Amino acid sequence: HTYLHLYNRVHIHLDLPLHWDFAEKEGVVSVFLNSYRKLHTTRSWDFLGLKNSAKRSNMESDIIVALMDTGVQPDLESFNDKGFGPPPPKWKGSCHKFPNFTGCNNKIIGAKYFHLSDDIGPEDQPSPIDIDGHGTHTASTAAGSLVRGASLYGLASGTARGAVPRARLAIYKVCWSLGCSSVDLLAAYDEAIADGVDIISASLGGPSYELFNDPIAIGTFHAMKKGILSVCSAGNDGPTLSTITNVAPWIFTVAASTSERQFKTLVRLGNGRKLEGVSVNTFSPSKKNYPLINGAKAGNGTRNPYLFPSYCDFGTLDPKKVKGKIVYCIDDGGGQDMSVAAAKGFGTIINSASYEDTAFTFMISTAILNNVTSKQVTNYIKSTRSPKAVIYKSHTINVTKAFVASFSSRGPSWLSPNILKPDIAAPGVDILAAFSTLTTVTGNIEDKRISKFNIISGTSMSCPHVSGAAAYVKSFHPTWSPAAIKSALMTTARAMRNKANRNKEFDYGAGLLDPIRAINPGLIYDADEISYIQFLCKEGINVTNLRHLTGSKWANCSAVPRARGSDGLNYPAMQLQMPDGQDHASGLFWRTVTNVGPPKAVYKARVWAPQGMKVNVRPNTLSFTRVGQKSSFKVMVSGTGLGKRVLLGGYLVWDGAHHSVRSPIIVFQNGFMG
Repeated sequence: HTYLHLYNRVHIHLDLPLHWDFAEKEGVVSVFLNSYRKLHTTRSWDFLGLKNSAKRSNMESDIIVALMDTGVQPDLESFNDKGFGPPPPKWKGSCHKFPNFTGCNNKIIGAKYFHLSDDIGPEDQPSPIDIDGHGTHTASTAAGSLVRGASLYGLASGTARGAVPRARLAIYKVCWSLGCSSVDLLAAYDEAIADGVDIISASLGGPSYELFNDPIAIGTFHAMKKGILSVCSAGNDGPTLSTITNVAPWIFTVAASTSERQFKTLVRLGNGRKLEGVSVNTFSPSKKNYPLINGAKAGNGTRNPYLFPSYCDFGTLDPKKVKGKIVYCIDDGGGQDMSVAAAKGFGTIINSASYEDTAFTFMISTAILNNVTSKQVTNYIKSTRSPKAVIYKSHTINVTKAFVASFSSRGPSWLSPNILKPDIAAPGVDILAAFSTLTTVTGNIEDKRISKFNIISGTSMSCPHVSGAAAYVKSFHPTWSPAAIKSALMTTARAMRNKANRNKEFDYGAGLLDPIRAINPGLIYDADEISYIQFLCKEGINVTNLRHLTGSKWANCSAVPRARGSDGLNYPAMQLQMPDGQDHASGLFWRTVTNVGPPKAVYKARVWAPQGMKVNVRPNTLSFTRVGQKSSFKVMVSGTGLGKRVLLGGYLVWDGAHHSVRSPIIVFQNGFMG
C-alpha cells in the first residue's frame, strides 16, 4: 500500500531477515516493523460547563471531527442528521455502504476502514460498522447529536450529546479484534488529512517508541503540518509513574478524571448490615434475599495448581453448590462474574484490593467491596449456617471534587522529560454515551443485554471530551493553529489540587478541561512545524530520523535556528528535569505569547513558585496595542536544597483586566520516574 498524502511511504510484506536487507537499499530512509496499538477504553458536558444552552458559533456545522477507532453504528439516534445541510465544501472524503453498514448521512459524512496487514479475526467485519461499541461511544461523546431519555437500563438517565452536536463526523476504522496496527493507522492519517478534517481523535496507543518510529507521532506530525489538531488518550496503565503514551509535543494528550457523579451498589447481608460497593449493576433483585456462599466452599474438586475456587477462577465452581446463589469471591484479575454465571449463580460479591474509583459493568449482579468492608462478609458467612445476601441495582452519588482516576497513565515522559505530559484531564470515568447494538453491554456473547447506550470508563472516554472541546474552540477560531487551540485549552484549564492526585501535574497536566473559558483565552502560546523541528534537534535527533519523521528529504538541524532554553519549545507549560542527587536546580524558559483578546491590553506576571524555588519573569509586564501582536519573555527558575525523588509544582499566571492565562511550572528529579 502506498501512502499518497503523508509522503513517500509504502507498506509491504517482508520476512523478518529481509527487513534489514531492504533497509540498506539506496533511497530507503528507514524501515520499521508493523506493530499493534490497543484501545484505551451524560452529564459530563454540563459538569465541564458546556451546557446545551452555551454560546454556539454558526461555523460549528463546518467543523469535521475524525475518529480513529473501531468504526461506528450510523443508524443510532446519536448520529441523526435532522436539520443538517450538506457537508461543507472543504470535505473531500467518501462513504460507501457495506454489509450491516447503512451508509452515511449529513452528520456522519465519511466512513472508511483499513486492514492492510490482513491480520483480522474471523469475527471482524470488513466495513466501517462497529461491532465492539468503543468507536460508537467515543464518536458520540465528541460530537453526538442530542438524544433525550438516554440511559443504560435506567442508570444515568438524561440527555446524551456531544460537545459539538452540529459538527460533522468522519469515521476511520483502524481497530480490530487483534488491535490497531501501525500500517492501518498511517493509512488512516493519510486519508483523513486528504479528506479535509479539522480535528483527529484517537483513543488508542501503545508503548512509547522513539518518535521517529511511532506511527501515531508520525501521522499526527503530518496532520499538524496541515493545520489539524490530533487528540490522543494518555493510556490506562496508571497509577504507575512514567506510563504515559502518545507523548509527542504536537499531540494533545489527555488523562481521565472523574466528574461529579459516581456509581455505587448496595449489598445487604442477612443480618441486616448494609455495605456499599462499586459497580454498574443494571440488575434489580427479584427476591428479598439469596443464599450466599464463599467461593472457597463452592469448588468442584478441580486439581489445578493455578486455579482456585476462592478466586472463583473459571471452571473451578460446582453448579450444584452455586446455582441461584450469590458467590463471595476474592479478586484475582477479573472474570469472577463470568465464572459464577457459567455455574448458574445469581450474583457475586468480589473482595478487591484494587482501586475503587471506577465502576464497571458485569454479566450478572455484582458488587466490588474493598478489603476492609469485605471482612464483614467473611465474618458474617462464618457466623451462620444459612448466610444470605442481596445485591441492589446501582445508584449514583454526588462527588464534590473531581480527581484523576487510578487507571489513568501518569507522566513524566521518558522520551521528552522536559515536556509536560499529560497535557490536560477530562472526564473519563463512568461516561454514558451511544453504544453499538451489534454487541452486548459487556461484550460477552453470553450476556443477553443489548443497549443503545453504555457506561464505560477509560482515557478512551476522556480523549473525545477534549476532541469535542477542541472542535468547539475551532468553530469560533477557524484560522487558529493546532498549537493555538491546545494552548487555549491548557491555559484556561481549572486547577486540580485534590489530595488524591499526589503526583500533581503528572496526574492531570495543566488541569481540568474548561471549554467555555477556552474560546476566549486572552493570550496563546503558538508553535508551528519549524518550532517542533527545532525542539527535535535540541533533543538530539539525527538527520536520518528527522527526515523519516517529517517526511522532508531537506530537513536538517543546521537549516533551522537553534532552540533556546531548557525545553526548546514555546509550550504552555514549563518543566525542568534535574539529575538525581543534584542539590541545585536552574532552568531558563523562553516564551512568546500572542494577543487574541482585546486590542489594547496589559498583563502582569503573578507567580506561585514551586516550594523552595525562585521564579523570575522578565519582563513582568506585557503590553499590547492590537490583536495578533506578539510579546516575548523569559522565566528563570532556580533553587537549592532539593530532596530525593522530589516533585515540585507551581504556576505562572499572566493577569489582564479580563483574562488569567495560567501555565504550570514543574521541577522534578530523575528518580521521580522510578
